[in-house]
Amino acid sequence: MSSLTVSNVVAGYGAVNVLHGVSIEAPSGSLVALLGTNGNGKSTLIKAILGLVRVRSGSIVFEVEGRKHALHELATEQIVDLGISVVPEGRRLFGNMTVKENLLLGAYRRFARAKIAGNLDYVYAAFPILAERAGQLVGTMSGGQQQMVAIARALMCEPRLLLVDEPSVGLAPAVVKQTIEKIKSLKEERKLTVLIAEQSFHQAAEIADHAYVIAHGEIVLSGEDMSAMGGNEAVRAVYLGG
Repeated sequence: MSSLTVSNVVAGYGAVNVLHGVSIEAPSGSLVALLGTNGNGKSTLIKAILGLVRVRSGSIVFEVEGRKHALHELATEQIVDLGISVVPEGRRLFGNMTVKENLLLGAYRRFARAKIAGNLDYVYAAFPILAERAGQLVGTMSGGQQQMVAIARALMCEPRLLLVDEPSVGLAPAVVKQTIEKIKSLKEERKLTVLIAEQSFHQAAEIADHAYVIAHGEIVLSGEDMSAMGGNEAVRAVYLGG
């Protein structure tokens, strides 16, 4: 059981704040969508959770099996070791290495090292084409296939919380739909808590248990009824451009 609570977080780069008092929650076993157009703070929040961007005020708390961990006080390697894994924006794979080599790099967390064989079998079953192309250089694969590798690599870490940053970037709409639906099924199979940052409102809203809309570094709307959110005036104005 694991959950994430972000409370009044202010964070940014240099002298500039990007996040202005952001608060969101991802309850155990939920899939939460952070929705917004580019440049509004989605990736910055993901980086703050991972300790890659310093939190200037507020808190980020990850609760595992009843024990709370203040992520804003920890180094990135400590955060990862708690079972937090990321599918980064742009995938960030090693193109001159094979599929299998990229996957094995995901099993660096101490707890995951003892489960490499089982997790490798799992991701190959989840993405059969990766088993077929285990020896292929990742740089020669399509964008959709590379996204499969990125998701599978994150699962090799044996995560409790999976962060997915902009999975739709560079992919055709049909592939985006398949990717997002796969993330939902993996969440259910592995009993993960998932936070997905995405600009494609309708694709992410279809699978999310709860969604937050972020604009200019602030949460402007949240809710569980995605269809109602899609028709909200605030969403049309600051997110959909209506």
